[in-house]
Amino acid sequence: MDTHVKDVMHEVSKASEEERISFPNVVKALMEVGVERYLADLIGGNRTFYMPDGEIEVVRGHKSRAPAQTFSAEGVEKALRTIQRGEIGYREFCERIAAAGCVGYIVSLAGRRALYYGRTNDSYVEWFPGAKP
Repeated sequence: MDTHVKDVMHEVSKASEEERISFPNVVKALMEVGVERYLADLIGGNRTFYMPDGEIEVVRGHKSRAPAQTFSAEGVEKALRTIQRGEIGYREFCERIAAAGCVGYIVSLAGRRALYYGRTNDSYVEWFPGAKP
């Protein structure tokens, strides 16, 4: 994997944690270097980035609090709307989705959506603006 691509992965992860970058700008930066998707593990604090050729890069990051036992799609959606309005930052967003039972999420840049999931794989899908079929 190209060093520049790895640098972008690490920088967007750090910038997200430091609340210096918005989700749309994360998506843009990753798409520009060809990332296909990434997995954010809220419990482990890792982000795993996947390239179309199968190469991966794992970036260590902030661990959220222990997620609730029961998944609440409504709680995840409420946290999404709150961060989209700019009322909270990324770390608070992670805490809120964990409180809603989310253990991680997968962002498909190719599929233009994010899937938030709980301990039993209950899930909520959030489409990128203008992407919902």
